[in-house]
Amino acid sequence: LARSIQRTAVRQAHRKHEPDFHDKYGNLVLLGGAGFFTAVWTYIFTQLGMEWGLSPVGRVTPKEWRE
Repeated sequence: LARSIQRTAVRQAHRKHEPDFHDKYGNLVLLGGAGFFTAVWTYIFTQLGMEWGLSPVGRVTPKEWRE
């Protein structure tokens, strides 16, 4: 019984497994996602007019107080 279990385990370990979706396309999907992420954030930071000086110190002046 132990030998048949051992033979079965060896047979399964040496069986060639067919590539699944992740084996075939995993790196391509990862690189595509990284490229899309970079492109979107590059567009956001360059085209939407974001200002990098986010601190309002020195730019905001208080209004006069009305009673």
